Amino acid sequence: MSSSGLVGGLRRKGRGVLSAMRSDIASVVERDPAARSPLEVALLYPGVHAVWAHRLSHSLWQNGAYLPARTVSQATRFLTGIEIHPGATLGPRLFIDHGAGVVIGETARVGADVTIYHGVTLGGTSLDHGKRHPTIGDRVTVGAGAKVLGNVDVGADSRIGANAVLVRSVEDHSVVVGVPGQVIAHGTAPDADTRPKQDSPTAPDPVGLAVSTLMNRVQQLETHVMGSEHHAHGPHQRASGEWELEMDASDFSI
Repeated sequence: MSSSGLVGGLRRKGRGVLSAMRSDIASVVERDPAARSPLEVALLYPGVHAVWAHRLSHSLWQNGAYLPARTVSQATRFLTGIEIHPGATLGPRLFIDHGAGVVIGETARVGADVTIYHGVTLGGTSLDHGKRHPTIGDRVTVGAGAKVLGNVDVGADSRIGANAVLVRSVEDHSVVVGVPGQVIAHGTAPDADTRPKQDSPTAPDPVGLAVSTLMNRVQQLETHVMGSEHHAHGPHQRASGEWELEMDASDFSI
């Protein structure tokens, strides 16, 4: 390759890197109401710095420079509190919010426009050398403290609740909560805005929904085992959705 061709290639690569960095900054400004300006994001957001450093370490890893790649990765971990293995594949516009304690394993794959909060682990459950970490689809939100473990697939536009532990694959548009993680809702329209709105009065209440489901199941079981006459004195739900208990000595037979 001629010197002019090499210089041209470097310029194109440089423009591509700058374009990706601008896209990262713009995505953070769009998704984080605390971001006051692009300059603030570029200078003061450790999640952004960790993603940028990973691009360098991942490039080194792909070219066989394993020790330098791990050196960059560990230096970034020291500076940001975010550990991303250089072998992991990260999609464009990944937003790691706050970032402290985030761990992303070697064979993890993260799609485009994913949001990850602090304390999240995309980890493995085996000592195999093959694919042992999760694959996260596009536009997924992973809540604070959540753990996604093993070679599992998280479908696009899904939401993993805070502190959930997910060890199995879930389909697109799933809402997952609990330990182990359970799908409590799915089937969101593809064009719906799946970004978290925790202060919205219409946001789903995972705990309330889980309790309501359990109470309905208890009702069904009591009706089947004890008969409808006994069940009439048990817990029942008002029209408003609130649960009402009629205390009776025989009501504690569960």
